[in-house]
Amino acid sequence: MSNEFFEALKLLEREKGISAQILVEKIKTAILIAIKKDYPGSENINMDIDMESGKFAISILKNIVEEVEDPANEITLDEARTHSKRAKLGGICEIKLETKKFGRIAAQNAKQVINQGIKEVERNLLIEQYSTIENEAVSATVLKVEPKTGNITLSVDKNEVPLFRNEQVPGEVLSEGQIIKVYVAGILTSDRRPILKVSRTHKDLVKRLFELEVPEIYDGTVEVKSISREAGSRSKIAVYSKDENVDPVGACIGPKGTRVAKIVDELGGEKIDIIRYSDNPAEFIAQALAPADVVDVTIEDEEVKACIVLVPDHQLSLAIGNKGQNAKLAARLTGYKIDIKPESGYFGE
Repeated sequence: MSNEFFEALKLLEREKGISAQILVEKIKTAILIAIKKDYPGSENINMDIDMESGKFAISILKNIVEEVEDPANEITLDEARTHSKRAKLGGICEIKLETKKFGRIAAQNAKQVINQGIKEVERNLLIEQYSTIENEAVSATVLKVEPKTGNITLSVDKNEVPLFRNEQVPGEVLSEGQIIKVYVAGILTSDRRPILKVSRTHKDLVKRLFELEVPEIYDGTVEVKSISREAGSRSKIAVYSKDENVDPVGACIGPKGTRVAKIVDELGGEKIDIIRYSDNPAEFIAQALAPADVVDVTIEDEEVKACIVLVPDHQLSLAIGNKGQNAKLAARLTGYKIDIKPESGYFGE
């Protein structure tokens, strides 16, 4: 191998971010396959590729015998002495090979395996890089919007990532060059290049945005107990403070509402109800139905988690919400099946 070969390895190391030593191992594997094609049956192949010294040497090792029974792995003493004058019966003869002896087909095979090896290393490095941001909210730049499919191509950490239409907030219009937050829901791996699965509709995007904006959540003073979400319309987030001197709802709202306002802006105007969590199910359910007021909560069955909620007559539609949305979100947030009834109608039965 010439010096150009080692220079090429160093260039790949710089461009791809792949250790030259890892590339060397892949190249050894490729060359080994090529040698075995040209020298079938050879069991002992010695290969030395040293980046520091620029040394590249390949040889086949054969046992020196009186009578050859296995030509691929044995050699006579007379023939062995053509390679080394110090050859002795019972010893090992090292037969040095030149790369040109591999032949054109072997060289092509080696190149193919090297390329596959490089792709494999790149794939593993990308998976490792992606794993550091999995289940996190990250900034992404809109590169391209497909008019026909509605799918969007994003740039995340200099990698192109698809944001599929079903993971976009309904009604949201994104434009090229816009910077948005997305939730990394997972890594789709295959034999090809791994792909980040990102979402704007995942409920944990709301959680991560609150962690970014509310120091008390980030440092663990305020805990997010649960979240329910109808992306693009409304979210409910239940919070609890481990410090009695810290108001969890106030911390999330922020001075003059600045903290929650940033999150609402990021989510395109999506309404967010910040709910004070309680270990008392009745209290929690009453809070969860905000912005409606609740008169009474009766837990009918603890095992199946079912309850009846009474609300003032004039707030019945507010408690249920448009198409039942408020009630559904409260049910998801608390884990209870909620049956909402008007105050007068219930007592009148």
